Amino acid sequence: MRASFIAATTAILSSTNLPSSIIITHARLADRSRVIKARGAGRRDKNNLAIEGGAYRGRHGSNNNDGDNKVPTAITETKTNQQPNKRKLKKNTQKVAEEKRTSKLRGQSSVEDEQEQAYETPEHFSRRLSSQLTGCCYTYQSYGASDMCALYGEDCESGETPSHDSGDESCEQEGLSFVGISFSVNTASGNPYSYQLCDQFPMENIIDRNYDYVMSMDEDGWLVGGGYKSFDYSGKMPYIDSSHTELLRIGSLDAQKGGTSIETVYEAMNSVSFAPFSIFPEYLKGGGGHHSGDDDGDTQVPSCDITLIVSIVDTYDNDDSYSSYETFLDNLFSAMYAVSGGACMDDHDTDPHVSMNRGVKFKSSWHEQQYMYNANLEVAVWQAMYPKGTAIGSSGYASFPAGSRGNKQYVGYGNLYFFFDRANITKAFRPNRDLSSDESYYSTLYMSSDTSDYYASTTEIGFDYSGSQDGGNDYEHNPYSWKATMAMHDMTDGWDLPPNCEQEGETFFGIPMSRKSDSSMQSSSSFQEQFDFENIIDRNYTYIASFGTNHGWLVGEQIGNGAGSIVDKDTAHIPIFFTGTTNQNMGGMSLANLIKVGKRIDFGTLYIKPAFVFIDDNGHIKLQFEMDPNSALAYLYDNLCKELGIAWNYDTPYNKEGVYTNCAMHASGDRAKYGCGPDGTGIGGFCPQMTVAYSAEFLDEDSAAAYLAQCNNYVDYWRSLYPSGAAVGTSSFCPSGGCLGLFLNRYDLFNVFKPDLGGTWVEYGEGTLAPTISSAPTWEGGCDEPHNFHLDRCFRKRARPKASAVVWDSLGAVGQFTLFLLVFMSVTLAVSIFLARARKRRRKGESYVAFLMRDARRKSKKKKKKRRKVKGNRDLEEAMLDGDDTKSRRSSRSKSRSGRSKSRSRSKSRPKSQAKGEQDEDKSISGRSRSSKRSKSRSKSRTKSRRSSSRKRDGGTSPRGDDNDPSTPRQQLV
Repeated sequence: MRASFIAATTAILSSTNLPSSIIITHARLADRSRVIKARGAGRRDKNNLAIEGGAYRGRHGSNNNDGDNKVPTAITETKTNQQPNKRKLKKNTQKVAEEKRTSKLRGQSSVEDEQEQAYETPEHFSRRLSSQLTGCCYTYQSYGASDMCALYGEDCESGETPSHDSGDESCEQEGLSFVGISFSVNTASGNPYSYQLCDQFPMENIIDRNYDYVMSMDEDGWLVGGGYKSFDYSGKMPYIDSSHTELLRIGSLDAQKGGTSIETVYEAMNSVSFAPFSIFPEYLKGGGGHHSGDDDGDTQVPSCDITLIVSIVDTYDNDDSYSSYETFLDNLFSAMYAVSGGACMDDHDTDPHVSMNRGVKFKSSWHEQQYMYNANLEVAVWQAMYPKGTAIGSSGYASFPAGSRGNKQYVGYGNLYFFFDRANITKAFRPNRDLSSDESYYSTLYMSSDTSDYYASTTEIGFDYSGSQDGGNDYEHNPYSWKATMAMHDMTDGWDLPPNCEQEGETFFGIPMSRKSDSSMQSSSSFQEQFDFENIIDRNYTYIASFGTNHGWLVGEQIGNGAGSIVDKDTAHIPIFFTGTTNQNMGGMSLANLIKVGKRIDFGTLYIKPAFVFIDDNGHIKLQFEMDPNSALAYLYDNLCKELGIAWNYDTPYNKEGVYTNCAMHASGDRAKYGCGPDGTGIGGFCPQMTVAYSAEFLDEDSAAAYLAQCNNYVDYWRSLYPSGAAVGTSSFCPSGGCLGLFLNRYDLFNVFKPDLGGTWVEYGEGTLAPTISSAPTWEGGCDEPHNFHLDRCFRKRARPKASAVVWDSLGAVGQFTLFLLVFMSVTLAVSIFLARARKRRRKGESYVAFLMRDARRKSKKKKKKRRKVKGNRDLEEAMLDGDDTKSRRSSRSKSRSGRSKSRSRSKSRPKSQAKGEQDEDKSISGRSRSSKRSKSRSKSRTKSRRSSSRKRDGGTSPRGDDNDPSTPRQQLV
C-alpha cells in the first residue's frame, strides 16, 4: 500500500511544473488533495470530509479560494485585547474534545496504521523523500494560538507556573552577580581559554570526565576541572572553567529593579582592605538537585548536584575578638550600603562552597558510593597538604574580562574577584599585603614540589561525608526501561541512557533558528530572517523576575543584563533527532560517520509553522511548532529513525554506510505520527519545539498569564503571515530555505545539509568555511589535501572513472564480446600475413625477429627516396614560352624521338663495345645540355614528350648527328 502510494505521489508531483525555488511565505493547498486522489478516494477522504473545493473551504471557515491566497493581516482587535480566562480555557478544551469525538483526527491509530508499521524491505526503506510537499500544516490553518494550545493539551492562559517571591518588596529582580574566590584551572582535557587561577587544588582529580561512575549530567557538565572543549565527545557546552565560591551575592545589576550597578560594586570593593584569606577543603557531597527520579514508582535514576564544601580559615590579629574574615564582611556590607548597594543584595554572607555540576545521574548507587569515596580521598590528601588551609592563587598572568587585549596582569595570591556571571570575571581585587613565608610555602607546594608522598601516605578518610547520600536507597539504572518519549528531554537534568550506551551526548540534528539582534550581544550568526524572537522575550523583565539556572534568554543574552545571566550568543534551534555521544568506544557514532549518513539523506524543503508559546512542567518557556506527520520534516524524522535510531522492540536501523549508534535517544521504529499533538499518539519522540528560556520565575501568576497572552498574540500574527509554514533561511545562509543542521551542542552548529541533496558545508566558529553552497574543499590545498578527501567534490574527483572505462561499460556484454572478437581476428590475420611473408623472403639462417627488423629498415629507406624525388621537381617554377618557340620545340622534339627509335634498333645489332661508346657519347651531349641552364629533370620530361609525339606523327626522322649538333637551336616546352 505504501509503495503504491509513494509511486502515485511521485508521479503526480513529477508531472507538475513546480518552480525551481520555492517561495517560503506561501504554499499551495492542493498537496493533500493530490495524495488522497492518488489513493482513488475522489474529492472526499475516508471520513467523507471534503478535501478541496467550496465544501472544504466552508468546513474550515474560510471564504477565500485557497489558504495561500489569504492576505496576512495583523492581529485582530479581539486577539489583542484577549485576557487570560480559566473558564475560556475549559471551554476550548471541551470544544477540542468534541471535535476529536466527531471527526476522528488523523493521529488516531487504526488497523491500517498497524499494518503500515510492518517490517519494510531495504528496497522500500531506501526510498527517497525529496520534494514530498511544498508546505506543511494545512489542517489547522483557521486555528489560533490559544486553540492550538488546547489541542496539544497545554495551558497557555491560567499562568499557574512557578513564581518569584523574594520576600523583599523593594527587590523586583533577582540576580546572579557576586564577589568570590576562583578555583579555575587550565588542563589539557579542558577548554584552552580557561583561567589558571588556582595552583593549590587540582580540581580535575575530583571529577569523572571518563564516565567511570557518572551516567549523565545537565548540558553544562562539570563546572570545575578545566571546562570543555568544543569537540568534546559528550557534547557539553564549551564553557571555560567557572569553579568558584561566593562570599557575597550582589544580586541584580539593574538599579531600577532594586539592584545596583557594576561601578557601584567596584567603588565599594576598592574602599575595603582585606588580607589574603586561607581556604580549607572540608568534604565533597551530593544531594539537592532536580529530584527527577525521587518519586515512588519512578523508574528513572535519581539526579542530584555535587558540591565541594570549603571554609574560610579564621585568623585573628592583635587579639581581636573578630576574625579578619568577619571584619572584612562587616566592612563590605557597610561599603555597599554607603554607595546604595540596593535591596537585592543578600543580607548575610553565603556558606562557602564550590558547585561542581548539576542534574547528575550515576549508573547505580554503588557507582555513586565509589565516586564519593575516591573524590573525598583526594580531598583528604588536600587536607594533609594544607592542614591550616592555603591562599588561593597562581603565579601566571591573566586578563579580566577574558579576551581583553593589552590587559594582562600578574595573578598573584589571595585575590577576590567580581563575577558578572558564573563564567565572566570582570575585575580582580588584590589583598593589602603579600603572603608570609609560611603562606607562600603552602601556596606553592603543589606546583613546586613532589607531592607523591602525601598521596602514598593518605589511605583513609578522616572526616564524615555522609551528606553525600551514602545512606540513601539502593538503585541501579535499568537501560531497558528506556522509552521513546525520553527524547523530549529536560536539558537541565541528566539523560536516562538506552542499552549498550556508556556515555551521554548532546549532539543532534536540528533546524538552526538564531539570528543577530539589535541588542548588544555576543557575536552570533543569522540563520533565518522569517521570525524575530525579540517579540516573545521579556528584555525589560516586566513579567519575569529571574531564572532558575545561570542561563537567561537562550535566543541571546545582553551584556550587562540585570539578572546576571551568562552572556551567550543566540542559540535558538529546533532539535529534531538527538544522536548522543560521538565516542565510538562508548557506544556512539563518530562525527564523521554522522556527516556521511546525513549527506545521503534526500529530504525535501523543511517547512515549520509556530503553534503557541507555553511553559512546560519543568518551568521552561517553549515555542511549540505544529507537528504535521505528513510534512517533509516528519518524513525526515522517519528516515533518521530508520537509519540512526537504536534497535528497539524488534526494529533495527539500516543505512548504506553500515554505521550505527547505541546512544541515540530515538528508536528505529519510531515515526512522526507517534509524536505530540492532535495528529500524534503521544508515544514517540517527535515534537518540534524551541526552548526560549530555562526555569523562568515570574513575578506572580497574573504576570505569567499576561506574558503568555502577549507572546501568543504575536504567534497569531506569524500564523497569518505563513499559513502553510515557512522554510527558514537568509540570503547568505541557505537562500532557498529549509536546511538541516548538525549541532555539536546547543552552542555550536557544525555542518549544514541542503534539501534535495543540494550540497553540504561546514558552518562553525561564527563563520562559514568553504564550501558555502556545494561540497568544495575546506582546507587549504584543494583536493590534494588529505583533510578534504571526504568531501563530495574531492571524492568525485578521485573516484571519477576514466573515459575509456565509461565507453567500455556502455558497450554492454554483446558489444564488448564483438569488439574483443574483432580485435582477436585482426591480430591473427596480421600474424598470418607476417609469417607468410617471412617464409618467402627471409635469408638462410635468419630468425623471424631479425627479418622483421630488416624489413622495417628497408621500408623506411624507400620512404626517404620518395621524399627526395618530390623535393627535386622544379618544373613548375619555369615560365611558359611564346607561341613561335613552341612550334620549333615540337619539331626538334619529334626529330629527337625518331632518332632515338632508330638508335635503339641499331643498338640491338651492334656489339656491346660499340653500344658502350654510344652511351658515353650520349652522356657528353647531356652534360652540355646541363651547362645551357637546363636541369636533368627537364631532359627527362623532353624525352617523354618526344616519345608521345613520335607515336602520333608520320614521316621520316632526321639523322642522329643533327639531333646532337650544337649549332641547331634547341627549345623546350614546359
